[in-house]
Parts: sequence; structure tokens; C-alpha cells
Amino acid sequence: MREATFLILTALADEPRHGYGIIQEVAVLSDGRVTLLPGTLYAALDRLTAQGMVELSHEQIVDGRLRRLYRLRADGRAELARQTERLRQLAAAAESRLRILRPNLA
Repeated sequence: MREATFLILTALADEPRHGYGIIQEVAVLSDGRVTLLPGTLYAALDRLTAQGMVELSHEQIVDGRLRRLYRLRADGRAELARQTERLRQLAAAAESRLRILRPNLA
């Protein structure tokens, strides 16, 4: 799974968010390293919706503009949990190798 997709799922894990809210949350989660462009975000949301991981929560009108809020579905939560564990295992393997290379840093 690409980092941006992982971060989008993570941004939706605690509450429904609209597009700009997702973009802002991804920036916070990545400490500013990942900046999603709207085209990238909405293409990913369309793909994640088609895969059954994300769904439209509801729509609202704010300042005369339609705002769509998305939420994580059960399949999205399960995939986020799988990916989180996979990344945890990779990080543990890297830490183990680093301790071998530089035992004083462990």
C-alpha cells in the first residue's frame, strides 16, 4: 500500500472528514512530509470507495458549497490494521539490523 493511501485511511480512522479535512490531517500525520493534491485525494477516495474500504458518510452545505464527508468502513479498518502490523514488523526488522551494525545505539 502506498504511503498516501495509508495516511488517508489513518486520517479517516477516528471520524468522518471532508476532502480538505483529510488533506490537513494527512499533513499533520506525516509531520508535513506528505502534501496531498485534491486530484490525488479524490482519485484515491474513488478507488477506496470502489474497494469497499471507504464510504460517503453524509453531505452538508457550507457557505453555499456542497461538502462530502467520508468515513472508514469495516474493510478499511481491517486493512489499516493489517498494514499497520506489516509496517510494525518491517520497522522491527530494521531496528534489529541497525542494532547489529551499531550496537552502541541500541
